[in-house]
Amino acid sequence: MIVRIAGEGQFRIDEECVARLNELDIEAVTAVEQGDEDKFHEIFARMIDIVRSDGKPLGDDELTGSDVIMPPADTSIDEARGEFTGEGLIPG
Repeated sequence: MIVRIAGEGQFRIDEECVARLNELDIEAVTAVEQGDEDKFHEIFARMIDIVRSDGKPLGDDELTGSDVIMPPADTSIDEARGEFTGEGLIPG
């Protein structure tokens, strides 16, 4: 799967990484629905860290569509309300 972090670039992640992100994504949706800003920021930071650390960055010369576009790392809970709904960002 190809994940883009808005403003940073694209990363190729494996199925194990997708599964971990999906679990956190569900928690992030719950935090947003409950209005728990601290919990949302904690979970979303973990999601971003997983993509950065476990994903393989795509080169600038690789033109590939993204399967998932994650908002920037500094996304507020108010901005997240439009994206972290239902099934969240990560298809599962």
